[in-house]
Amino acid sequence: MLSPAADLLELPPFGLSQAEKVQRLLPKLTALTDHHIDSCELYRDIIRRVFGYTKGTAITRMEDVPFLPVSLFKEYTLKSIPDEEVLKTLTSSGTTGQQVSRIFLDKETARMQAAVLIKVVQHFLGRERLPMIVLDHPGVVKDRTSFSARGAGILGMAQFGHRPFYALREDLSLDLEGLKDYMAHAKSQRILLFGFTFMVWQGLVQVLEALGERIDLPEAILIHSGGWKKLQDQSVSAEAFRKRVLETTGIRNVVNFYGMVEQVGGVYFENPLHSLHAPIYSDVIIRDPATLQPLPDGEVGLIQVLSALPTSYPGHSLLTEDLGVIRGVDAPSLQMGGKHFEVLGRVPKAEIRGCSDTVQSPSGGG
Repeated sequence: MLSPAADLLELPPFGLSQAEKVQRLLPKLTALTDHHIDSCELYRDIIRRVFGYTKGTAITRMEDVPFLPVSLFKEYTLKSIPDEEVLKTLTSSGTTGQQVSRIFLDKETARMQAAVLIKVVQHFLGRERLPMIVLDHPGVVKDRTSFSARGAGILGMAQFGHRPFYALREDLSLDLEGLKDYMAHAKSQRILLFGFTFMVWQGLVQVLEALGERIDLPEAILIHSGGWKKLQDQSVSAEAFRKRVLETTGIRNVVNFYGMVEQVGGVYFENPLHSLHAPIYSDVIIRDPATLQPLPDGEVGLIQVLSALPTSYPGHSLLTEDLGVIRGVDAPSLQMGGKHFEVLGRVPKAEIRGCSDTVQSPSGGG
């Protein structure tokens, strides 16, 4: 299936108001729902059983697009393409012994994922490719056909940098001398740093603090994502993270982004107000954890993410296990349309109700 989101690539990534975006996105999400009903028997069974939804059912609001709990991708194979069309398989991060999600991409979905990432990242970085420091080790990107979330994130961001330097060794220790040498060769150029949040914290910030060292990168930009649970367990807030990064590296421009391997194209970068901002290809709904009913802006609930990109698997509407709150809609002062929101942490599993409880022993396969 050709991506229904292709025409959106002609527009600025935050160039539509929320009302305009809904008008453009809703027919695309409806078409994707019908496509996945035709192409994935397991998806068809789940949404018929849970939502009473069949192909052609009218959808008049974003809140009515049927969704899957993100946890189902850890338990079942959900795909809408034959095996021979699978270009690459993404897997979520997980500790040893933990189940991981497996997400199947074909050429079209992978192409759109890359195109959307370019549009969104260039909004924040500009078009110039920058010297790049990766706060990880090179082993995470060795297999180019099957990626972990970390590996996929690094390769996705690598296209915005050049001459990448991996600042961590295989044992995750910091190569401080190599880092200083790379900075010296980059001289006065603006540098892009990228890493997953806990890797930045543990592998760079805490190491520099322990050594009593400070590096000087005032013009650099740090983009980081994921891993907040470990920092929250250490009582490290987003504000404290930014402060300690500034103290150890001099970096003032720190940008968080939210996304998940289960929904390609759902990339939410932090705007200058320190809220995550939904681009024109995606949207966010907050639902009551007990009733799953949509909540008004400003109320805390489960985050549902929607994306017009996934055609190779039914990941266009997902209920996450994260708590969040809508902080605003459209931001004229930033010239950015769409909802902006905050992620507050992971909800306790026992509090999640709905689809995942209903899907006990679905028939069929993806």
